[in-house]
Amino acid sequence: MAEPVAPERKCPICGKPTVAAFKPFCSKRCADVDLNRWLTGGYVIPARDDEPMSEDDNSVPGGDEDDRF
Repeated sequence: MAEPVAPERKCPICGKPTVAAFKPFCSKRCADVDLNRWLTGGYVIPARDDEPMSEDDNSVPGGDEDDRF
C-alpha cells in the first residue's frame, strides 16, 4: 500500500513552490522578508482597548506603579 503524499505547499510570501533548503519558503529572500516582518512588528494581532482586564493581570490602569508590588 502506498503512503499518502502530502500536497505540495506554496511559499507563504510569494506563492511559488517551496524548496527543501528554505522550507516553508522558496528562497532565502522570502525567508528574509518573513523574518523582517517578524522583527518590525508586521505580524501583530490587534488588541482592543475596551477588553476587560483579566484577574491574573497585575497592572492597574491609572494606579501608582509602586502599588503593584
